Amino acid sequence: MNTFGRKLRLTTFGESHGKAIGCVLDGVPAGLAIDEAFIQSELDRRRPGQSALTTGRKEPDRVEILSGVFEGKSTGTPIAMVIFNTDQKSRDYENVKKLFRPGHADYTYWTKYGIRDYRGGGRSSARETAARVAAGAVAKLMLRELGITVEAGIVEIDGIEAKRCDFEHAKKSPLNALDPEAEKAQEAAVLAAKEAHDSVGGAVLTRAVGVPAGLGEPLYYKLDAILAEAMMGINAAKAVEVGVGAAAARMKGSENNDPITPEGFGSNNSGGILGGISNGDEIYVTTWFKPTPSIFKEQQSLTTEGESIRYKLKGRHDPCVAIRGVIVCEAMMALTLADMALLNMGSRMEHLTKVYSEL
Repeated sequence: MNTFGRKLRLTTFGESHGKAIGCVLDGVPAGLAIDEAFIQSELDRRRPGQSALTTGRKEPDRVEILSGVFEGKSTGTPIAMVIFNTDQKSRDYENVKKLFRPGHADYTYWTKYGIRDYRGGGRSSARETAARVAAGAVAKLMLRELGITVEAGIVEIDGIEAKRCDFEHAKKSPLNALDPEAEKAQEAAVLAAKEAHDSVGGAVLTRAVGVPAGLGEPLYYKLDAILAEAMMGINAAKAVEVGVGAAAARMKGSENNDPITPEGFGSNNSGGILGGISNGDEIYVTTWFKPTPSIFKEQQSLTTEGESIRYKLKGRHDPCVAIRGVIVCEAMMALTLADMALLNMGSRMEHLTKVYSEL
């Protein structure tokens, strides 16, 4: 499946070393001001090759809007966007043409489709997430009109945890770090792994502020369930927590329940979601990323002919994919919330009568 969402539907296309990647975003209401400079700025945040902490691939990631926008506003028809690949080096993957890289999707894609696209992983490459970021930027423009903002940052790298979360600091940090005090140690861990031809994992905390109560479609399209699906669908994501997440299983009910007061909730262990529906509090989701599987140490694997082999990988790769995963997590949360906002329009008759009585 290459499509995400119900009312706001994102379909992406393209491969890592193909001519281009892109997306079609269907369901954007007509009349939304489309800020192309903002969309490009979001892609610039994801763009590789900007520091020693990320891959050396230098893609400009210039987005072109092909349809769905006229005179700066959405027309209500599908918005198609394309990003042409310009810095592919497929020759870097010649040595893995007939073997399966450990930790990658090479083996599973081959068993499913019977085709081995060895050029950087093809469709399974994280390169595809640029299309999600472009679409997520449009979703953010929608949410901005509703007073909703989405932001994220690194909450852990290589086991080094943030002790506090400063989302404003994360916006100017090369590491997207939430904790200025932990940032230096986290950066050192990434660079040490890179120097050792290895990689490290990390976790991204994503927050949505200004979300009204009532978003979410129980029982089978719950807000937390779809947020988990959205985050788990990001390359290298291995676990997702909403609110306190797994820690809730180690708490008493009296500790985990968020007290309800006239001023609002006394705590936010639920992460802003109860019964699959937003409760009006801030939404918190933590996404855990595995270490980048592309490492430059000798590894054991098999060839497509079943031959046992030891090999060393070549190419340009992130020593920690969680760093650039920050903007992708933001995009997927924005797409989910925008979709839920559109779905919620039909939850009450008064919503429909209000719209149609004004026609």
